[in-house]
Amino acid sequence: MDVETILNSTVCIRLFSMMARRIPAPLGDRMADVAAGQIARQRSSELVRAVRANQGAVLGWNSLGGNFTDGSLGEDDLDWAVRETLRLSARAVFDLYHYKDNLAATKELIFQDPVVRQLAERPEFGSRGLIIAGLHLSNFDLLLRWFCRQDIRPMVLTIPDPRSGRRLEYEMRRDGGMNLVPATVSGLRLALGHLERGGAVLTGIDRPVDRPRIQPCFFGKVAALPTHHIFLATKARVPVVVVGAVLELDRKYHVLISDPIEMDSDRCQEIETLRNAEKVLRIAEQFIRRAPEQWSVPLPVWPSSTGAVPARRGNSRQPSVSTDT
Repeated sequence: MDVETILNSTVCIRLFSMMARRIPAPLGDRMADVAAGQIARQRSSELVRAVRANQGAVLGWNSLGGNFTDGSLGEDDLDWAVRETLRLSARAVFDLYHYKDNLAATKELIFQDPVVRQLAERPEFGSRGLIIAGLHLSNFDLLLRWFCRQDIRPMVLTIPDPRSGRRLEYEMRRDGGMNLVPATVSGLRLALGHLERGGAVLTGIDRPVDRPRIQPCFFGKVAALPTHHIFLATKARVPVVVVGAVLELDRKYHVLISDPIEMDSDRCQEIETLRNAEKVLRIAEQFIRRAPEQWSVPLPVWPSSTGAVPARRGNSRQPSVSTDT
């Protein structure tokens, strides 16, 4: 059984949750580091291969030449990036379960500048809707739980029909008061109506999708990323803000938020979607470059990085919907 399958199993997630609530934070960090080290050694696992491919793409690794394109780093540096990504991801999982029922402690973990506070204090329904495009940067889930407990109360697009451990995560989010809507065709209609009433919709934008009909460039290469957020933003005529967080030396998650990104229009819907998706992803690239080892997606974002044949670059009017938030 693959490492990712084990980690996403119901039994494993229940065990993580139970242990994390009872273990002191310093000990939890040390245990997370040990667990990540063991996972990193499973180099043939799909999880480790995906993390390696994604980190290599961000850092400029040339898989054919076996080196970095700018010559500044070597394969040992890529190995370190993979281990560090897994280590920080494991610490983020511990923080999520350790603090998930403690709103006061969670608030202390999250550093907010005035721009972040302004977004968090936005009313549930304003004069204009808003798409919040989330990145899996540092502790995406902890940030998601915090956002959904603020005044803004976004509608959260999530995976349809989650199974196993993903079902347990869905139930935890729902029990935490999140307004969850499956990212189906009917769910997108609900999200569109919510935006048109002045509400906010939050969705992940950096987890790959199967056989996307439109493939934007990300870090200079064609990526299998969703475009449903662009579909919603252009239909509702609302802006997109990119949101992420980085763990700093003060052991706090510093929230990153972009300026509102207005959607451009074009007579060709495919070109419109592609250009707007890439405009949003350019901001996402800037955020990820601040701490590339904190960007963790357990699936290969670039089909070419694992030998997969990429789908067509763009020829459909239907949005590519992410399989995860």
